[in-house]
Amino acid sequence: MSQPSCILKEQLQKQVREIFVRFGLDVGGTKTEIVVLSDSGDMIHRERRPTPDNYPDFLNSIQSLISETEVHYSQASNIGLCLPGAVSPDTGRMKNANTLYLNNQTVAEDLEQRLGRSVKLANDADSFTLSEATDGAAAGARSCFGVIIGTGCGGGLVYNGQLIQGPNAIAGEWGHNVLPYYHEDRDGPEQPCYCGRKNCIETFTSGTGMAKRFREKHGLSLNEIPDAQSVMAKVEQGDSEAISHYDHYVDTLARSLASVINIFDPEVIVLGGGMSNIQTLYKDLPAVVSQYVFSDQLNTRIVQAKHGDSSGVRGAAWL
Repeated sequence: MSQPSCILKEQLQKQVREIFVRFGLDVGGTKTEIVVLSDSGDMIHRERRPTPDNYPDFLNSIQSLISETEVHYSQASNIGLCLPGAVSPDTGRMKNANTLYLNNQTVAEDLEQRLGRSVKLANDADSFTLSEATDGAAAGARSCFGVIIGTGCGGGLVYNGQLIQGPNAIAGEWGHNVLPYYHEDRDGPEQPCYCGRKNCIETFTSGTGMAKRFREKHGLSLNEIPDAQSVMAKVEQGDSEAISHYDHYVDTLARSLASVINIFDPEVIVLGGGMSNIQTLYKDLPAVVSQYVFSDQLNTRIVQAKHGDSSGVRGAAWL
């Protein structure tokens, strides 16, 4: 007779107490997730809770999650935390976070004082890239560019298994460069970006931007086309306007990726976020990217993330 699942779980937890573990946390606008990874990368615990709406409760929530998890597993010497923002190298404080109460806070220092050990922080796109380069779709590759194309457009760079983090803490943040080769006749009217600039890559290649431009071009409401998935549904139905819009999307994404390849020349580009689930991209993109790359042949592989929406929190643990 097989053992009850509760007994098996207790046995697993006992075994885990005897091995090295890593804790990773992923803080989003609505949820905070914690995972426990074994040293070999096996996910042995995963839990989600709502993200608080103020900074003191945020610190309490992180401390509580870690303390309660450590009751069942050995104390983690490594704690990684990924956030939708970056730490300023000049001040040590958060910047560019869309969870606004985190901005200008010394998150790592405050948590270290509470926990009594080191806390590593990284941008969510950096964590995603590190995860996929470590044991995901880019495992074994020397260089990787990780791309998140969803509500926004983020990116991260890994070389020889290490995150590249420059003096401004913005390495890989391609989304707020201007769309290469922009021309109104081909690309439509200028697109304002929340950052204050115009025609950022994010306004064209994010799922939000794709849907917004389709609505504007065809005079549709948000209810009619709420997201990029709605556009792709029309593509699958054979709608000629949607197909044309998708083809243009592929071209803008190809131009944008080619500009990164021309500088970093990664072995692998890993796509994550909602738009990465469009399977036709992996067939259509390479040929178009090759038109814009300064090379006679494109050897960079463009692949979908292996760990999906778990990549960010896994990357935090690998920190």
